[in-house]
Amino acid sequence: MLSYMFCMNMYFPSIVLSLQQSSSNRSSSNNVSNNDSSSSNGKTRRDVLKRTSERVSLLVSLSVGLSSSTCKILRPQFVVQSANALSPEEAATAYDSYAEKYDDLDGGKAADLFGLDVARSDLFGQARGHVLEIGVGTGLNLLKYDPSKLESLTLVDVSEGMLHETEKRIQTIPFFSLQQHHQQQQQQVPITFVQADATSELVDKFGKGSFDTVVDSFSLCVMGTKGAADCLQQMQHVVKTKQNNGQILLLENARSSNPILGSYQDTTAEFAASAGGKGCVYNQDVKSIIQSTRGIEIIKENLYISGIFRSYQCQTIL
Repeated sequence: MLSYMFCMNMYFPSIVLSLQQSSSNRSSSNNVSNNDSSSSNGKTRRDVLKRTSERVSLLVSLSVGLSSSTCKILRPQFVVQSANALSPEEAATAYDSYAEKYDDLDGGKAADLFGLDVARSDLFGQARGHVLEIGVGTGLNLLKYDPSKLESLTLVDVSEGMLHETEKRIQTIPFFSLQQHHQQQQQQVPITFVQADATSELVDKFGKGSFDTVVDSFSLCVMGTKGAADCLQQMQHVVKTKQNNGQILLLENARSSNPILGSYQDTTAEFAASAGGKGCVYNQDVKSIIQSTRGIEIIKENLYISGIFRSYQCQTIL
């Protein structure tokens, strides 16, 4: 997982303030009259976030268009990777040092404003059966699962420090907390913590076809193009086949579908990866990497904020 909020700061520093002002204006207008209030009751939180995402996309285009005069956009090219990814050993060391402060950057109101909290809920609420989450980080996805659908949960990260933070988080979540279950006499979802390199060790550790669902959020960009491809191939082996209802759920950083923003990502990818992006190569062509992985097919793709973030529902066909 990476500090995607750092990437947001790379794109458009004033967006959060603009969104906060917009939110404040909506709150004020909702209190003008009962008629206005009643008419807004039908608007769901996702409707608001959808409009927010549209406004962000506009701000992105304007902000990047004004600030990236150094980007020569004659013919936008799709650059899959313009920065060096971290090796598994480097990632383990780096993320051990990030672990205690990680949530300060990668959670909270800003992530919610950009629609990522809803994206996590919509995607990972579909996880079912025996679930493997790779790159679990500090466990930001744990509250997004529907416990009634889970038979077991296996949490993998290359960083021992990150796994330690996840263990601490689990104790604060009633459904996963062992103490809470003893008090309430509820059945607990079995949880296993495994320190492993997801680009090479999943098959050896778990065996083929071991999981009904494999989950990842914001990890592939840290692995680089080759590492991401290797990781996806490992996922393909350990998840059950399409015929046995296996699924792969991904929420990832990606190169924007907006040509201006995409070119800006290409220009700044190396700096962003080294300056605060925790090794993330944030202009990956994630879709192409998935499509080139033998045995995986994309069932559904959702784009957030001009495709800076994308979610994928995938199945294995072999």
